[in-house]
Formats: sequence, structure tokens, C-alpha cells
Amino acid sequence: MRWFRLAVLYTALALGANAAVADVAHLEALREGSMKKLVFSEPREVSQVPFTDPEGNEYRLEQWKGKYVLLNFWATWCVPCRREMPALEALQNEFGGDDFEVVTIATGRNPLPGIRRFFREIGVSNLPILLDPQQTLGRDMAVFGLPTTMLLDREGREIARVRGDAEWDSESAFAIIRALIAGES
Repeated sequence: MRWFRLAVLYTALALGANAAVADVAHLEALREGSMKKLVFSEPREVSQVPFTDPEGNEYRLEQWKGKYVLLNFWATWCVPCRREMPALEALQNEFGGDDFEVVTIATGRNPLPGIRRFFREIGVSNLPILLDPQQTLGRDMAVFGLPTTMLLDREGREIARVRGDAEWDSESAFAIIRALIAGES
């Protein structure tokens, strides 16, 4: 009987692992253009180092558990960030809600007036202003260049990452997020 239970357990684990590989393969097949830079990985825990909003309220990434999160680290001096931010807002406008959210964190020295001017100049109004002024969260999450964007699953684990800017308003990006939300992945 013990061998039978072990065989059933082994089979279930093997099928589950194959399903996970198939899920990632499905998502990878949706990548086109700049979205080919989106690298999927085994789910891994993320840092719970706190960050703040302009009023000083403290946040941790665990507060977004239960939804998919596109976590973007950026800075006002970052030219690729300037190009990318409107596309991130388009993604938030399309999918933001109970199942998905774009979370943008200004990391490093980014004075609040500069952040507000940056958002105003590029026409962004529907993304959060969150701050990591000492780059504590960024360092803890291995952010070594900007922009860096991570995709977090509903359990709050990192499942994919892009280094550099990407076209988050592309049909490819929309298809990936749509598949995740629909549970097709």
C-alpha cells in the first residue's frame, strides 16, 4: 500500500510539474517584439522591505497578494523610463482592478516635485507614486538597472522579469496579462 501511495504522489507531482512547464510555454509563446525580453522563471519569494508613498505611509509587496502585479522600478532621470511609463499606464487602464495592478516605485533620489513634474510632462495620471529613496527594496530585489519590471503572481511571488524598457501597451503584453488573469497560463 505504501508503494502505491508513493506512486500516486510521484505521478501527481510529475503531472503538476509538466503542467507548470506547459503554462510557462504558453505565456512564452505570446511574447513578441520587446516582450521577448520578459524572462519567466520558477516562482520566487520577493522582498518585504518597506517602501512609502509621498505622505510617508508604509507599504510592503505582500499588500498586493491576491492579484497579479506588474512591479516597475524607475527614476525621473531614466530616459527609457520616460518612454515606458505611458505604456505602463495603458496596461493599468486596460486591466487594473481586482485581478491586476501596475505598481510603480521610484527608486533612488527622486524628489517629489520632480516625480510630479515627470508624470505631468508625460501625461501619466493613473499610476501610483511610491518611493524607495534609499534603494533598499530595489537592492534587495536585485534591481541593477532602470527600468526593471517584475511580474508577480497572485501569491506575491516573482514569476518573470524584464531589464530595460518594454512595450507594455503592445498586443503581446496585453495577451500575456489577459492569459494570466483568465487562468489560461
